[in-house]
Amino acid sequence: MPNPDALLYARHIEHRREEIDSILAELGYDGLLIHSGRPENRLFDDSHPPFRAHGPFVALVPQPFAADSLLEIRPGRRPTLWFCQPDDFWHMPPKAPADWLADPLDIEIVSSPEQWHERFGRQRALAVIGDERALGELLDGADLNPPELMWRLDEIRTRKTAFERDCIEHANRLAVKGHMAAARTFREGGSELEIHLAYLAATGLDQDMLPYNNIVALNDHAAVLHYQFRAPERPKSPRSFLIDAGADWRGYAADITRTWTLDEHREFGALIEAMDEAQRRLVDQVRPGRSFVDLHRQAHLAVAAVLEQAGIVDMPPDEQVDSGVSAHFLPHGLGHFIGAQVHDVAGLRDKSGQDLPAPESYPALRLTRKLEAGNVVTVEPGLYFIDTFLEKLKAGEHADRVDWQSVDRLAPFGGIRIEDNVLVSESEPVNFTRQAFAEAG
Repeated sequence: MPNPDALLYARHIEHRREEIDSILAELGYDGLLIHSGRPENRLFDDSHPPFRAHGPFVALVPQPFAADSLLEIRPGRRPTLWFCQPDDFWHMPPKAPADWLADPLDIEIVSSPEQWHERFGRQRALAVIGDERALGELLDGADLNPPELMWRLDEIRTRKTAFERDCIEHANRLAVKGHMAAARTFREGGSELEIHLAYLAATGLDQDMLPYNNIVALNDHAAVLHYQFRAPERPKSPRSFLIDAGADWRGYAADITRTWTLDEHREFGALIEAMDEAQRRLVDQVRPGRSFVDLHRQAHLAVAAVLEQAGIVDMPPDEQVDSGVSAHFLPHGLGHFIGAQVHDVAGLRDKSGQDLPAPESYPALRLTRKLEAGNVVTVEPGLYFIDTFLEKLKAGEHADRVDWQSVDRLAPFGGIRIEDNVLVSESEPVNFTRQAFAEAG
């Protein structure tokens, strides 16, 4: 029986090769080399941060931890993967690629990058993607990261193939296992560190294999959007728990956020339920032709409605949004593309490569395009009680429209974010995250 992974991947490479061959011919290149990257030591040190391959490489070769490997693409020919498997007694060399990768690729094992350097030096009409510090010897006559080529390659990545969708869906299932274990540990009174370790154990992933650094925030730490620490001490009074944590499957990411509280904190629990309902309604609008900028405004209106209904802000939703009041509670964008990179490429450019910057009113927005079938996006509205923004609101002209006693009661809970990974299809949106939670029970 054919390996389903092999079939999906073979079709993925065939589809991408046709697109890339056309781009190379149009731009006049005889070939394209994509380097996976090379670990670089920290300044004044002999150790380096955890390595992860460059996004353009992983988008074609599902080997996110393969350093100093090279993908060679020549129009009309099977791509060749020059896979670096060094003879190294200091570190464990990477395993050779799985057999199913060999169907659409010619795989050449090399023990050092010098072996493929010799093959490509001084070639003309060649495009190279990677870091100049690692590829200097290849650049005599070759173009490094040519902008016209890069935006075209980024553009084709916005529409995910069946293989890529399968990888993101699988990564969501893996991440959901971690989220459920994290929620249990929170309810048992665990510390941020204990919750994080429970997440790793449930997913079977080491910290360095995650697509991004987990955000594990208890109580008011949830008001720090990218909270980076994991306190080992158990909180004396656990109130709330926000976890933004993902998983990796063959180089593709899941990016999921959930917020939890305990049964006795009914006011904050009601806010979580209202935000969850609002997020579901936003997901239902993730359809072809929909402007993500408009969807972001709908998110502000939804959060403003939650604030009004909870009695926190005494203003109609549209007035909150137009006056900027809602931005004090939702300071980030609604979402972004996701794929081989967590914040995947081309979110701020149109299909012709022209810049589509975020509007002045929404400077943190990472996606400004109209959605197309095949896009995979995150949908992550939030409602936070952040001191910096609350102080500005309190000093502004709309301070008397805010119930500051409610704010004072809720501020120790930090905030709420609900995030799903959603496929834009020709019909109904496909919510990989909710599906994974439903399957996990």
